[in-house]
Amino acid sequence: MERAFSTSKVTVEYYDPHDVYKLIQPGLVPRLPLRNLHWQSHAGPLRSIDTLHIELTSPGGDPAPPGSPTASLRRTLSASTKDDGFQTQSLGGKSVSSDPADISTAIARQSGTRRHQIPGLRRTPYLKVLLVRCDDNDIYKSQTRAEIREWLKEHTPPSQSTRKANTQENHDAFEWLIVHAVIPNTAAANQPRVSGKGPDTAEKSRTSRWGSGSSTLLEKLRSDFNSSSKSSADRIAQIRIGINDVPYDILPRVAPAIPTGYSESRQDAENAWEDLIGKFKELILSSFDMRVGQYEEDIKEKDSQRALPGWNFCTFFILKEGLARGFESVGLVEDALVGYDELSVGLDTVIQEQAASGDPQTHGGSLLSHTEDLVKRAEAAVQALGAENGSPEDEEPVDLQATDVPKTDKFDDIPISSTKKPYREMIVANNVSVYDFRCYIFARQISLLLRLGNAWSTREELLAKLREQQESVLHGVAPRAPAPKQTEEAENLSMLAEICRRTLEFIPAVSQVMRTDIMSALNTKYSDASSAILNPALAETIDNLVASFAFSVAQQILAQTSTKALPIPPSTLTNADAQEPKASIPELKTMMHPARNSSLSVRTNTTSTRPPPSPGIFPGARRPSAEEATAPNSQFLKAGLEELAARRAELYALSRNVLQGSGKKRGWDSGWTSAPVLGASENSETDAFEEIDLDGEDDQLKTEDSAAVCVGLAGIENALLYAALDNREDFYRLYETLTDKALRHYTVANHTHAVKTSMADLGVLKYHLGEFSPAASFFYMTTPFFGENSWSILELSMLVMYSHCLRELQRKDEFVRVGLKLLTKAAAAENERLSQKTSSSIVHRPDIAYPEKSAINGFLNEILSVAATLSSEVKVPLNHLFTQVEVDGPPQYHEGRDRFSLTIKLRSLLVDEVKVEKASLRLCRTTQGGTKEITLHTSEGSILKPGLNKLLFISTTNVSGHYRIDKADIVCDNVHLHWERDVNQVPSKTAHVFRVPDLQLYRPAGGLQCRLMAARDIQLDKNNSVDLEVSTGWNSITSCELSVKPATGGLRITSKEAEFLGPSFGYERPPEAGLFKFGVIPESSSIKMRFPYTIEQDVPNISVKVEVTYTTEDSTYHHSSVSSIPIALALGVNVQDVFKDKALFSRFSVSTASSSPLRLFEAKLMDSDVFQSHSASSTHKVITVFPKQPASLLYKITRRSADVITAKTLRTLYLKLEYSVLLDEIIALVEETLTEATKEFPLATFSSFLVGRVLAEIRSSLSNYELERAALLSEVPTAFITPLLSETAFAGLGIAPGTEEDASVTIKTFLKQWQATNPKLAIKEMDWARRTILIPVDVPSIPVFHSIDIQIPPPEKRTSETIAINQLLPANLRLRWTRIWDTAVSDGKSINKDYEFSYEVTGLPETWLVGGRRRGHFRSLGVDKTDTKFGESELHVPVLLVPLREGRLPYPNVEIREVKEETDESAQGHGHHEIDYQNIGETVRVVSDLQRVTLSLDASGPNGGPLVLESERREFSHRILL
Repeated sequence: MERAFSTSKVTVEYYDPHDVYKLIQPGLVPRLPLRNLHWQSHAGPLRSIDTLHIELTSPGGDPAPPGSPTASLRRTLSASTKDDGFQTQSLGGKSVSSDPADISTAIARQSGTRRHQIPGLRRTPYLKVLLVRCDDNDIYKSQTRAEIREWLKEHTPPSQSTRKANTQENHDAFEWLIVHAVIPNTAAANQPRVSGKGPDTAEKSRTSRWGSGSSTLLEKLRSDFNSSSKSSADRIAQIRIGINDVPYDILPRVAPAIPTGYSESRQDAENAWEDLIGKFKELILSSFDMRVGQYEEDIKEKDSQRALPGWNFCTFFILKEGLARGFESVGLVEDALVGYDELSVGLDTVIQEQAASGDPQTHGGSLLSHTEDLVKRAEAAVQALGAENGSPEDEEPVDLQATDVPKTDKFDDIPISSTKKPYREMIVANNVSVYDFRCYIFARQISLLLRLGNAWSTREELLAKLREQQESVLHGVAPRAPAPKQTEEAENLSMLAEICRRTLEFIPAVSQVMRTDIMSALNTKYSDASSAILNPALAETIDNLVASFAFSVAQQILAQTSTKALPIPPSTLTNADAQEPKASIPELKTMMHPARNSSLSVRTNTTSTRPPPSPGIFPGARRPSAEEATAPNSQFLKAGLEELAARRAELYALSRNVLQGSGKKRGWDSGWTSAPVLGASENSETDAFEEIDLDGEDDQLKTEDSAAVCVGLAGIENALLYAALDNREDFYRLYETLTDKALRHYTVANHTHAVKTSMADLGVLKYHLGEFSPAASFFYMTTPFFGENSWSILELSMLVMYSHCLRELQRKDEFVRVGLKLLTKAAAAENERLSQKTSSSIVHRPDIAYPEKSAINGFLNEILSVAATLSSEVKVPLNHLFTQVEVDGPPQYHEGRDRFSLTIKLRSLLVDEVKVEKASLRLCRTTQGGTKEITLHTSEGSILKPGLNKLLFISTTNVSGHYRIDKADIVCDNVHLHWERDVNQVPSKTAHVFRVPDLQLYRPAGGLQCRLMAARDIQLDKNNSVDLEVSTGWNSITSCELSVKPATGGLRITSKEAEFLGPSFGYERPPEAGLFKFGVIPESSSIKMRFPYTIEQDVPNISVKVEVTYTTEDSTYHHSSVSSIPIALALGVNVQDVFKDKALFSRFSVSTASSSPLRLFEAKLMDSDVFQSHSASSTHKVITVFPKQPASLLYKITRRSADVITAKTLRTLYLKLEYSVLLDEIIALVEETLTEATKEFPLATFSSFLVGRVLAEIRSSLSNYELERAALLSEVPTAFITPLLSETAFAGLGIAPGTEEDASVTIKTFLKQWQATNPKLAIKEMDWARRTILIPVDVPSIPVFHSIDIQIPPPEKRTSETIAINQLLPANLRLRWTRIWDTAVSDGKSINKDYEFSYEVTGLPETWLVGGRRRGHFRSLGVDKTDTKFGESELHVPVLLVPLREGRLPYPNVEIREVKEETDESAQGHGHHEIDYQNIGETVRVVSDLQRVTLSLDASGPNGGPLVLESERREFSHRILL
């Protein structure tokens, strides 16, 4: 869709024989351009034209001057007719036409020659308008009608005249329109527009076309000159001029005396103008439709004749371009662009066909082999280089850029313009080259795209034209319509991006055409035909011309596509010397006509409000302002913004590449060529060979090449490029500016890769120029990016330069960091090379370039020397510089010494030797128990050379178990190489460091051993203890430091209470906080100590860490172990007490607390000062306690004496149990058996290790069933060692000492033999497994003990032997109490205190009826108030019992409660008493007293049961009836 203020316009030719145009113009011009037109395409959808501009011209072809009273016959060729999107500069003060078609048309019309035969070269009006003045009907009849007829006969097309239409005239089809201008104060002004009948009725009823009547002038015109067809258009319009709009000298003086009473309203006048504008639209579109139809028909016909002889592409081009220009003229720019695109493809096809056949005449006609003006410029450049006489040094070069050289025949900085040459005349004459043809088509395409893009230069042209038309209104005459507002519309960024994209495709293509063009014309003239070498001067000229053209085109398009919509960020360049630049980039005039004494410079101050300007050097293009660089980013990106920014950045990059290519010939490098690291492979076989010519011509070619050197500025026609190539400083300044502009545009486009590439280019350039500070900044921002995207060689090169920059800037920290990163990347490349070399024999891989080692030789030593001056340590991952780090062989154990060593092999990826000061290795335990971590160290410094190396690590600690390497450290000066991995992480099979980190370690028998166990004798009311046994083995210790520390939360070890269990050893200093210092301890000695402990919470196991640091004659060793000790009780005891008057019966139930059975050897309840125990006679029989079968022990406890119990009186009884756990017995048995069996060498070395593994297997493998079976059979099978016979059970132990056999094989062979010899082991009593436990037993203190007994008289004392229902039964309630169980510690007040109790006899209401003294009180006096030993007393209370139902009835219940006095506060603590119910379990047999009962068996009784109808009681003798 065409935007407003487009340059598309059509010509409307007006004829003004009566000089009324100046009266109509004030009302017509403000209503132009035409808007909202709709045209139905012949082969497509409906097309809409938003705006169509009209060019009103007089019959002579000139636009009517606004201020002149009449139209001039001379046409002024204005630059406003241009179609390229930018103004054409006036040279020599003369105006140059923008369109050669306009020039030829004007000349043809002025000279009166006939129009051109080829359609498309003519510019004819779409509409002819006849302006008529007719004041009354008489003048119309006598004069005006004849004049109109004569004009129609002369000017109307054949379709509307008597002549037959032809194809030639259809290309210039037009419509005509008659406009009747009505002057005020005339008879026509007093007439209405139509008569009372209406115009339609009058026309239908009229019988004679030319007959007279009372019709108005408008009706007469329509009747006489409109077609009678209903589908024909109305070609008559009438405009009435207002009296204020007519000059005084034209206005009639006397108004006609024809009183009609008609007056024109303002709305009628507006309707008339709308009708005129509507006719303009309709008729223009009608003529346009006819032209398009004829063009399409002719184009189709010409295209079908393509294969015929004589077919000419130039003629076809002009014909099809005529259609495209027709589309453009009405605003259908998209359709016009499609036409030019099709012509461009057609030109390519014709060129290819001609090249394939070799006969241009038979394929579209011949095109010129060269371009005349291009050849002339090339010849001038060759002459300037002195090519003719071969002495360029003696010739004075011609300054082609001098200001006195005439430039009327070429455009230095505007190479793409359709008005640069008369292209269309050249095409018509078949006098055009391929170069000119392509330039013309591309110029037209760019022009149309600029209009579609609504570019600033295109809109400016149309606004100027509109302003000219509005200002042409006569002074004092107001326009009839308001002037349209000049709104600022935004550019179509997608179209501007399309311009840049096409330019990027056009420049390489047309550059090749230029080279071919010049070489075809001058190669034979300046070069030897027998030589394949091009003349140096000619080659330089061609390169310069092509470079200049490409650079100029890129700069032109950049200027034309510049827009404020691009939020370009500020420049990234900074001034290296912090000084103001000496000059700025040449201004517009300087760049159009550059002065040779100027120097190129770029303002690099980023704080400046004006960044380095874009090359806004072309007419019609604006300069970039400060707003462009600082424009804020909008919240939403405009459509096409990123694409436009990317395409403009590519144009800047293309310009920079052109500059770089020209500067390279002058020895000006951008920095990449001299980069420190190249991608040459040391092992590449192709690098060692050089291609030579066996015929001996190679030397001749080398000689010619060395002599063929010619460098000059001749042919560089672009002022900016010329100034940049004049000297080295300007070259680098422009190179930097173009790269920076590309960088900023890529930033807007969000092209991260391109941004980083541009930054890298700037960094390399700064490094090449010696500006290290900005170069370091650029390298800092770019090197990580290239590394992350696998540009390894490029990253290495940049890191080398980065390191040099930091070294020059004395940034030591950054230099070390970057230097180590460089070495890391180089090592990674070397590692990859090694991997490729290893796999090359399996899979064929293409050759890959790796960095040269020579580029970083000696770099490591420099880094280490600088790092040594730093205050902090520099850490580097070990796997960045080393690979293939593995354990070399099993651990080596030193005979007679408590230490072992590991050999680690590693491959250095560095090119220099590394001096290692120290190294360490950490091993972490992967199973429970034992020492968690141990550390190995190197004994001395070493040097690691490139390639495979070995390091020996020694540990002064012997441990046993499965360990995994999880940390390694190598220290070189102040550089720390470290590696660490989570111990629980599964190692990767492709890891480069410790791919197999697991180790199997053991303590050789004979060294220092530590053993921790729980104490065998336990007393529950005292602190428990752990026993420690330290055996020195073969170590003769000169000094020893023992540390015992808790490793369980809440555990406290009482070091002050530690005691020796065996021989005591003297302390060198007093113990403190678990630390014991001993002196000399001979070998084969044993230290046994016991340490009491407390723990805050109940836990099944406690962990204790024991560390022994001991010194022998040869070295100092360290032993560390963390032991988990089970402290949970192996048995449980429950007690049940039964109190009686004289004794207490206690039943103890002993059960096992684990899944293992117990063997109870002895049980004894020990007496106290207050109580004495009694038990059955002892049989000394061992009792086996199973988990589901506890043992029961019954004891009788009696009171010793009635002495006063004090605080010192021992009241607690102790239950002593001697027992053993069956699992412990099995473990002790297996340990004893295996120890005895492994005394022989070499198994003696593995004795403790093997025993530990077997015992661990016993604990985990024996099931509950197997333990119970062993307890019953007193034997255990040795099948539990079966898992230890697997292949991996003892892997990694190395070679058995004194043999060449693997230790794992030796151990497995031994275990198999031992199992075969001992399939079952008989369980026997092991003293080591026996334990004792003392359990305190407290007898509760009871102040008063009651005994209750309800006594019923025996049968011989009752009235009858049986007890019947409702029988009165006398009974005696006996209450007894005693103070024998009051054993509380007191001063005698408690046992001598009186207590008052109440009793109550109760029974179930449906069971007993209780009579007599059911309730009562009694007092228990203190011991001092009674005569008995423990205050015994009793009370007899008679009660009467009546049974209420038959059966066995339990005795009634008796409740006893203490009666407390309110004032007796001391009674609050003495409320507990015990009651012995002696009637518990006893019942009374009660029978019924009925002799006969009559029942009803139906459900008529209560609750649906039987109903008692009659009963008869049994008669007893001597019965008392109540």
